[in-house]
Amino acid sequence: MAYYYKTYNKTIWGKFMATLKILGACSGTEPIKNLHHTSLVLTINDCNYFFDAGENCSHTAHVGGVDLLRTRAIFISHSHYDHIGGLMGLFWNIRKVSAKTKKPVENDIKLFLPQPSVWDNILEVLKFTEGGFKKDFEILVDTPTLGAFYQDELIKVSAFESYHLPKDDDKICSYSYLIETCGKKIVYSGDVKSVEELSAMLKDGCDILLCETGHHSVKSVCDFAENNGAKKLIFIHHGREILEDRPSVKDAISNCKIPVDIAFDGMDVDIKV
Repeated sequence: MAYYYKTYNKTIWGKFMATLKILGACSGTEPIKNLHHTSLVLTINDCNYFFDAGENCSHTAHVGGVDLLRTRAIFISHSHYDHIGGLMGLFWNIRKVSAKTKKPVENDIKLFLPQPSVWDNILEVLKFTEGGFKKDFEILVDTPTLGAFYQDELIKVSAFESYHLPKDDDKICSYSYLIETCGKKIVYSGDVKSVEELSAMLKDGCDILLCETGHHSVKSVCDFAENNGAKKLIFIHHGREILEDRPSVKDAISNCKIPVDIAFDGMDVDIKV
């Protein structure tokens, strides 16, 4: 489908294809078979945008057909290990795939971290690898800012404060993200203290709500989604209720008035345009 979209300084026509791949669907639990910590990648016209980077995310992406060399940006919701434990491996494997295939990384990669000092520590470890982590691309580290803070010709990302973590010296430490692409709106909750924090992001509804259940009951998430204009709900960052397959999960889903999916590692979600 041809799709009309605007960038900051130009308007273009183009073919548009978008897929969301779940790389890790679990919360910060002990190791669980076939599940890894939270991460997903949105691929638009072969360009990749990662949201959180839980353990093993680059392995799942690469073996699942994602071209790591076409990564444009990585958005971290907060710096808990289950959301950044795979960040070092992601950059390690981008460099490894480039060396193995003798193909360059398509562009410099933007990394948005609520606490950029975290990257300093990761980079210090990477420098102990062969060649001192010498690479032919730049990693541009920045912090998210409230409102629309990233946009290119394919995607716009806006940040909203999450209260999962308290502020540190008045600096926000935790975010949720609104993703706008090909005329669709996707809300990624990250971890939130209350699902009601997402209300502002859904004031005009959304096409897909990716909401964590690690800190909230499945029913409360279902009720919130259907009452706030979400067209589809996907559970991510699974808590014990889903992991233990409690009857309350099936009850809540069967009574929800909108479509509901439970994410699993490697799951693909087509973004219909």
